[in-house]
Amino acid sequence: MKHEQIKGAGSTRLTPETFDATFGSRDKIWGLGAIARSMGCSVDKVRRLARLEGSPIYHSPAGYLAFRSELNAWLRGKA
Repeated sequence: MKHEQIKGAGSTRLTPETFDATFGSRDKIWGLGAIARSMGCSVDKVRRLARLEGSPIYHSPAGYLAFRSELNAWLRGKA
């Protein structure tokens, strides 16, 4: 079954960014680069941290995701 484009909706593709902007999910940080910028570290460091047990950086075939509140609490606990 094909999805039909709703008339007047434009051709904007739904991305993590447009989803967050539309539905107000600003606590989510999508992607390695965005997580790294948020933490002030490299993308490689984020990959390593994602492998640690208890890390709030989630990895799936779709990519990396972190919740800002979980990440901040985890980092405060590590200090």
